[in-house]
Order: sequence, then structure tokens, then C-alpha cells
Amino acid sequence: MARIAGIWTSPGRKSGRSVGHERAQAIAGQGIEGCAHANPPKREVLFASLDHLRSVGVEPGAIRENLTVEGDDVQQWPIGQQVKVGDALFEITMVCDPCHRMDELRQVLRADLDGKRGMLARVVESGEVAVGDQVELV
Repeated sequence: MARIAGIWTSPGRKSGRSVGHERAQAIAGQGIEGCAHANPPKREVLFASLDHLRSVGVEPGAIRENLTVEGDDVQQWPIGQQVKVGDALFEITMVCDPCHRMDELRQVLRADLDGKRGMLARVVESGEVAVGDQVELV
């Protein structure tokens, strides 16, 4: 069973490491409350797999994901897939390709993350999400 292992927001577009939370509000048409990286309508929330982060040697939150998922490979979720987490409902909108900022964390991290950065989503129904919440594909 997949679950949320971490919730992250970035207070500024150019800020360094993301801030971890035990719970947060997902807001339809906006993203995770307080995250400066949300870019509606297709890039509101970034899901990343904990196993992928571990495979490239980066800590959760470092690649500016919003929701770190343990127990599932988010890269396998098709575009259009709806995902229920806590009280919120998300829809997968696109693959998140690693950008040049990844190499600012570590040289060649961008290449290492190819096919592993995660999936972007929009918030369909607002609600609270919390660390430990089950991730349900609907």
C-alpha cells in the first residue's frame, strides 16, 4: 500500500531546500498552500517516489517535490490518472522533466533523475493531506 512519506513546500521560487510539514491544504486550482512553485493549471503539485530519491542519493524534499510517495512508482501513473490522498483529489497532468536546477544540488543530478523526477498534477478537489495518508489510485 502506498502512503505519503513527506509533504513539502517552497516558500520562494529561488529558495533552497523545501520546508517539511506533517499536514497541508491542497487547494483546487492552486496547489499545496504556501508553495511558491505551483504553476496552475498543470503544474500545481509534484509527486515523487521515495525509492527514486534514494536511488539517486538525495533526501526527500531536495528536488522540490510536494508529496513524497512511499510504496509506489509514481512514474508509472498515466496522465489523467486521479489520485486520492487524505481529503484531496488530484489528477496527473504531465511528467516532470528534471531542470537545470537539479545540477545546482549536485553535478549530473539532472541526468540521474531522468525518468525519476516525478509526476505533476492539478488539485481537482481541495482537502487536507497528511504524512502517513494512503495514496489511492481512482
